[in-house]
Amino acid sequence: MTLWESLAVLAAGIFAGGINVVVGSGTLVTFPVLLAVGYPPIVANVSNTLGLVPGSITGAIGYRTELAGQRPRLLRLGLASLLGGVLGAVLLLTLPAEAFEGIVPVLIVVALVLVVLQPRLSRALAARRTDDAKPHGGALVWVGVFLTGVYGGYFGAAQGIILLGLMGILLAEPLQRLNAVKNVLAALVNAVSGVIFILVADVAWLPVVLIAVGSTLGGFLGAKVGRKLSPAILRGVIVVVGLAAIAKIVLG
Repeated sequence: MTLWESLAVLAAGIFAGGINVVVGSGTLVTFPVLLAVGYPPIVANVSNTLGLVPGSITGAIGYRTELAGQRPRLLRLGLASLLGGVLGAVLLLTLPAEAFEGIVPVLIVVALVLVVLQPRLSRALAARRTDDAKPHGGALVWVGVFLTGVYGGYFGAAQGIILLGLMGILLAEPLQRLNAVKNVLAALVNAVSGVIFILVADVAWLPVVLIAVGSTLGGFLGAKVGRKLSPAILRGVIVVVGLAAIAKIVLG
């Protein structure tokens, strides 16, 4: 990569780290940038996943106050995320590259729809919250988190929004506390799939390092100031970048 390309990847990592903590869908920023600087889709996805791990951890630490009293929930749902992340990573590495290139545009479209609909989703979640929801979630929550982990290990864009939608409907907790859980679960998925990628996949280490540094800073900033920022501009940027990614994959 050139100097300017490296700076673009670093900036994308910062932006993605902050978005992941506040909204989710940071992959829709970093993944297209890696494609734009010339990395093949699978290498870009693997390297992106590894690079975002430190930012996920930073975001989870930043939400430690909201995590208080949620250890049983984290242990239960964390196992689902770990198992799902392993399966998703294995699917990424075993399915033909052509399958990934065909599936990713669809995944990005779905993720973009979720990003656009997030304000309406949040209002619906608040309206549907009831006092009789199970405190740690039943089998439906566990299976949903597992399937989201599979998706996250395979690609990952908007897994945070999916997790918030699932837990917000089925768990009686304020969204900020659920957002804290979401950050931990996303960190687990990225970490376990990242370990698998290191062992058996082709990794572009320069972008991994650049995204890791950027996402660490972005995760810290997102946890500090995320509640004060309107996500409208972030969603707009994500949509634009996501559409550019679809165009690049489809049109080559």
